[in-house]
Amino acid sequence: MRPWPGNPYPLGASYDGAGTNFAVFSEAAEKVELCLFTGRGKETRVPLTEVDGFVWHAYLPTVEPGQRYGYRMHGAYDPAQGLRCNPNKLLIDPYAKALDGPVRWDEAVFGYNFGDPLSRNDRDSAPFVPKSVVVNPYFDWGSDRPPKIPYHETVIYEAHVRGLTIAHPDIPEELRGTYAGLAHPVMIEHLQRLGVTAVELMPVHEFLNDHHLQEKGLSNYWGYNTLAFLAPHHAYTMRNSRPGSQVHEFKAMVRDLHEAGIEVILDVVYNHTAEGSDMGPTLSLRGIDNHAYYRLVEDDPRYYMDYTGTGNSLNVRNPHTLQLIMDSLRYWVTEMHVDGFRFDLASTLAREFYDVDRLSVFFDLVQQDPVISQVKLIAEPWDVGPGGYQVGNFPPLWSEWNGKYRDTVRDFWRGEPGTLGEFASRLTGSSDLYQEDGRRPYASINFVTAHDGFTLADLVSYNDKHNEANGEGGNDGESHNRSWNCGVEGPTDDAAVLELRARQQRNFLTTLMLSQGVPMLLHGDELGRTQGGNNNVYCQDNDIAWVDWSLAGKNAGLVGFTAGVAALRHAHPVFRRRRFFQGRPIAPRRRDSLADIAWFTPDGTEMTEGDWDSGFGKCVIAFLNGEGIADLDQRGERVTDDSFLLAFNAHWEDLEVTLPTAEYGREWAIVVDTAAGEVVSLSTAPGVVAAEPPMTRAGATHVVPARSLLVLQRTV
Repeated sequence: MRPWPGNPYPLGASYDGAGTNFAVFSEAAEKVELCLFTGRGKETRVPLTEVDGFVWHAYLPTVEPGQRYGYRMHGAYDPAQGLRCNPNKLLIDPYAKALDGPVRWDEAVFGYNFGDPLSRNDRDSAPFVPKSVVVNPYFDWGSDRPPKIPYHETVIYEAHVRGLTIAHPDIPEELRGTYAGLAHPVMIEHLQRLGVTAVELMPVHEFLNDHHLQEKGLSNYWGYNTLAFLAPHHAYTMRNSRPGSQVHEFKAMVRDLHEAGIEVILDVVYNHTAEGSDMGPTLSLRGIDNHAYYRLVEDDPRYYMDYTGTGNSLNVRNPHTLQLIMDSLRYWVTEMHVDGFRFDLASTLAREFYDVDRLSVFFDLVQQDPVISQVKLIAEPWDVGPGGYQVGNFPPLWSEWNGKYRDTVRDFWRGEPGTLGEFASRLTGSSDLYQEDGRRPYASINFVTAHDGFTLADLVSYNDKHNEANGEGGNDGESHNRSWNCGVEGPTDDAAVLELRARQQRNFLTTLMLSQGVPMLLHGDELGRTQGGNNNVYCQDNDIAWVDWSLAGKNAGLVGFTAGVAALRHAHPVFRRRRFFQGRPIAPRRRDSLADIAWFTPDGTEMTEGDWDSGFGKCVIAFLNGEGIADLDQRGERVTDDSFLLAFNAHWEDLEVTLPTAEYGREWAIVVDTAAGEVVSLSTAPGVVAAEPPMTRAGATHVVPARSLLVLQRTV
């Protein structure tokens, strides 16, 4: 096969309708071979003789979509110096847009011989390494447009492509666990009922199924082990799909979700790769240019810096590594039409040398990029390295998973002392974390549960983790979960315990949906999904981790309640303000003497400094002034809303509360009662029960049941 010179950009395999351009970066290589494979595995090697700026390239006019390929790198092999070129190892293109299957574990995929880590393994790895696939870039997007949901109107649903749909009885069997299944009309209808405006998908980049997990009969279910940053994971395609079809199936999913008004946010892992530590396999970046792509220990480059607990960290100080990350992000936005990213262990990307630096080169590039800077950017603001917990410290473009929100809300509702003041701060958008650097309440991604940890049902059913199925002797997973089992560990038939658990779930859901910031709901929490107390199901691709849709009937009341409080949030801008509360009157309107927010003790008097400092405080009333919103709508009109009272009682006993005086409102309707499990509406908001709510008046005394929340809407 006679190659044409081709072009050094773009990197990867690019089909133009007549042929394919191949380009790969390697400063370490002395010779590069492009390897083409037939369906029967026959290999043809094409030397790449054109090199520009360490990019090796060629154009092959006869190569079309579906062609399987890889690279072999000739060069120095000296692990003690961080050099790991070995032409006997077939390497995945870092810019591959699809792979044809999983890694088949064999000693040949490692750079050393088992039992002798200092040796060199020269067995050919090609039979065991997935091949990169040339893909067809053309797709009928129709009239697809990004929904561009404003942050303050966003409700996120964290989901796993396979786990969400694999057991759904109303989705055709061949679509379950696939991209197509996630966008099936049944799923879209469910998401719309919940008021979801964005699905945040756990990793869909092509990832590795770890050898040690397979040996134990387990698998890498979550997928935080990236193998190719531009390729959708092959296993989420429909049965008997051809190699490369995952690209079209992913695009079709995005198109269908967009048509329903739902954005797609990807959970991305740019902090490390699946090649792991120095004892890991040689599959891609390690063999292409180890020094460029990985952070090596400076005084002993045989080893890798590990800020993630996974064996390696990407070298974001190198311009070619930064280019790979940025090119990947742009590809997912421009070609795959996704709407944002959640960055796993994002503090790792901020490490310039040792310390976490929020003004690192990576964040400078994102700030300047005309594509990436315009989509939703969410940081998981921590890693396992020194100083890695960085909640509140990311740049202004970024929102963050607010771990302090999760911890505070959990502590408040389980009755921990000394949380009242911080609870109020988290409820109102965490201004202590985000206001000083000019960010808004929607910088806070609020969550009570996420994939990593207990589900909502387990949060109120277990004091301790129960991870026996993971085979790690209970040493994995977080041990301090801030959970409370309501009196019995695990399953029970005790009606009083079950009622309390149901109430606590409603408390968490209502608090989440009515807090300032962006709420994130974990898939299946609206159904009462359980993982049997396992708080680390990363390796459980089975019914322990899958969403059990039979619960939709059993727990229909919880589904309806979740939809109801979400609808209440959508209907009332006072719960999703664009600016922080100021604690003072906002505009010269009627009731202009009222602050935008006010706090009251159970006896109806305004909170004092001493009230906030009382460690035993478990009850507080918040007044949200619907006429105190300092926002303008899209047409420049001032935003106004009804006013609300939120009466929280996290005490273990019923408490009497007195409503504030008439200046705050003469008559009120009780629209949410978590003790009764009811959400009603004064309007026709979709998803909310149309009913006559209980009415009350200023100064009236009400019993707020133990561990419950009342939401009252002002009528006069």
